[in-house]
Amino acid sequence: MNSVFDIAFSSVNILLTILVLLLIVYWIFNMISGIDFDLDVDVDVDIDVDADVDVDIDTATSITDLANAEINKEDVIRDPRKKLEWWQIVLVYFNFVGLPFMFTFTCWIFIWWLCTVISTSITESYNTNFGYTLLLAGILPSLILTKLFTTPFKGFFKNLNPDGDAPVNFTGRKGIMLSKIFGTKMGSAEVLVDGNPMAIYVKSFDGEIIKYKQDILIVKQSEDKNFYWVLPYEDDAETLTDLENITL
Repeated sequence: MNSVFDIAFSSVNILLTILVLLLIVYWIFNMISGIDFDLDVDVDVDIDVDADVDVDIDTATSITDLANAEINKEDVIRDPRKKLEWWQIVLVYFNFVGLPFMFTFTCWIFIWWLCTVISTSITESYNTNFGYTLLLAGILPSLILTKLFTTPFKGFFKNLNPDGDAPVNFTGRKGIMLSKIFGTKMGSAEVLVDGNPMAIYVKSFDGEIIKYKQDILIVKQSEDKNFYWVLPYEDDAETLTDLENITL
């Protein structure tokens, strides 16, 4: 019998194997993307460093957004009185709705890959046309197993931020930028709450450039509650006056 490596990278299994590896890299990058690396450079290369840091942080932010993205039932089912489309039924039934999408998607791909590798290994069809049949046939069983595996996590993700917890009021707090923002560009910032660092999404209140690692003052939360408006922080009376003149 061939080794697991040969089976995983056989003609039948190679596509799913590569996809699983990409997902592993994606989750590793997602876990470390929030790590803050101090850069010790001279002022002469300040412009280049700003550009590099900006690209890195923006990529990390978009990756994090994707990892946490959740399809809500109200986004899929626009009108309860209308008959559901087939893809809506699939999304809802197999837990792609109500859980972070990438979490469910990763579970499905990994289970599908595992089912295909095992079935083609047992039948020794990982390099035959019958193996491709097993590959396609594994879609439905893997979806069912994904539903069974992910269902217990619904309560876990729902209770990550219980309703009983007091919401954190970031307005008026000082923070530090984790990316460069300007205009309507969204970035991320870190705020200390009771000694604990918390990351939030922010936009420049007046559209002016706010640099990476610059101190900021949180002005108010957006109407859709997805981000906060911020201004550069200056410990003077003018900044406090500007904040008082803003209608919250």
